[in-house]
Amino acid sequence: MLGKNRVRLFIGIAIALFAIIKYCASSETNPYTGKKQHISLSPEEEIAIGLQSAPQMAQQHGGLHPENKYQLLVDQVGGKLVKNSIAAETPYQFEFHLLADENVINAFALPGGQVFITYALFSQLQNEDQLAGVLGHEIGHVIGRHSADRISKQGLTQGLLNGVAVGSDSQATTQMAAVIANVVNMKYDRDDELESDDLGVKFMIESGYNPEEMIGVMEILKQAAGPNRTPEFQSTHPDPENRIEKIEEAIDKYKTL
Repeated sequence: MLGKNRVRLFIGIAIALFAIIKYCASSETNPYTGKKQHISLSPEEEIAIGLQSAPQMAQQHGGLHPENKYQLLVDQVGGKLVKNSIAAETPYQFEFHLLADENVINAFALPGGQVFITYALFSQLQNEDQLAGVLGHEIGHVIGRHSADRISKQGLTQGLLNGVAVGSDSQATTQMAAVIANVVNMKYDRDDELESDDLGVKFMIESGYNPEEMIGVMEILKQAAGPNRTPEFQSTHPDPENRIEKIEEAIDKYKTL
């Protein structure tokens, strides 16, 4: 019995070490943000994933909105942000989509440049600057390569969890490892949101939009979340109040450049 446990332990350690080595071997510096990341996907693979996933994501939100003038505005604002920022220097193929969903307040970006905003959120925005804030934030996710980074982190996490599951005969140990991994990955997601807020402010200023309106977007999101929103440590998004504080810092930083 002791011999079997020892073999399981060694196999578990080997699985975990392989996951760590694979993750560390993919280290590179993002040329657009200067941030060190561990990404195994190429930009071309990110673009392919985004294009392949876009129709399904649109379908989940009722398809594209039928009003052409609204879509045209989204295209114009998104295009202006890309043209006047470092996004124009990337290989990503930015396309902006207004979704028909009138119930879910949301905006998101797929790897490679596919950007979406629901009509539920679009209809709440008070001006073009706020729309620029939303789209600028999502462009930040693409340039920050956050989806590709998350895929690599989840691969590392899963490898470590597999190692724990194989190497330990304790179900409690395996469950605790899964809980800790989940919290760590959510922290990574919150950091991505804050970086995208920062980049969104920068893109707004570069395109002549009022970055203060990004705070108005946060107020809309805060109101939509309601008084019983999930505590920040249990959420993939930072608390809107914390985001407002960081946005104000970013405005001060980029306005002085």
